[in-house]
Amino acid sequence: MVVLIFMKWTINWNSRMLSATCLDPNGDGWGSSDYDGEWKVCDADVGDGTCTPAGYSCTGSDTTAEKCPLNFGGSGDGCQPPNLITTLINIALQPGNVDEPMYDGQAKIQNILLIIAFASVPILLLAKPYFLSKQMEHHEVVHHDDEEEGEEGGDEEHGFGEIVIHQAIETIEFVLGMVSNTASYLRLWALSLAHSELATVFWEKAMISTLPQGWLATYVGYGIFAGVTFGVLLMMDVLECFLHALRLHWVEFQNKFFAADGIRFAPYSFKEIINEHSAT
Repeated sequence: MVVLIFMKWTINWNSRMLSATCLDPNGDGWGSSDYDGEWKVCDADVGDGTCTPAGYSCTGSDTTAEKCPLNFGGSGDGCQPPNLITTLINIALQPGNVDEPMYDGQAKIQNILLIIAFASVPILLLAKPYFLSKQMEHHEVVHHDDEEEGEEGGDEEHGFGEIVIHQAIETIEFVLGMVSNTASYLRLWALSLAHSELATVFWEKAMISTLPQGWLATYVGYGIFAGVTFGVLLMMDVLECFLHALRLHWVEFQNKFFAADGIRFAPYSFKEIINEHSAT
């Protein structure tokens, strides 16, 4: 997902969308610097007389995939910015189907990543317990001399079957957590959707509806629009998004690394130090 976000940021979508736009070769927009490629004039006798910058003759009923010169597949064909949430969901729900690809061969790469994700499950179930058992056997050989002298070992011995059961439980928790955590991140998408809908409602009710009623109504409507925009969108919604993102960081993201099996945190305390010295 992070890779897709950075790719979407780095791609010049103005140039890509312009490459699938029908323009008049004699108009002002022809030869714009927004297009990175070479401008090609099409045959004026074919179609309605307009052309795409890549030289495609438009007919007025052409789809984006027909006009786009990239041929990446899907309805966008590489010339249309993708919806990343839909792309992420379709990796698992519709493997091999990318409606709005960003690069050539995106469907194949997503299928490979999906296969690797499924292949990691048997590796976690079988391969990891095997290597853990070998590691424990090596640990027992290293401390064999201490055991002969009668010293009690600090580590508890585990059989291979117990390791497999423990790893199976961890694997199930990991797989279910991966799915639930990914779905939990969709709440940020839902918040952005609600944010845009609220902005649309405020704009239509406070500004669009007051513009035909004269300058006084427009003045009052703008005050209402500015107030609710600052109070609801810029304060309440931003705080809500911050709290949700903070919660996702600590619960969904942090649990992939934090196991709570280390040394318990003991904060520095002058009172405890003084009591210890007083007792001695």
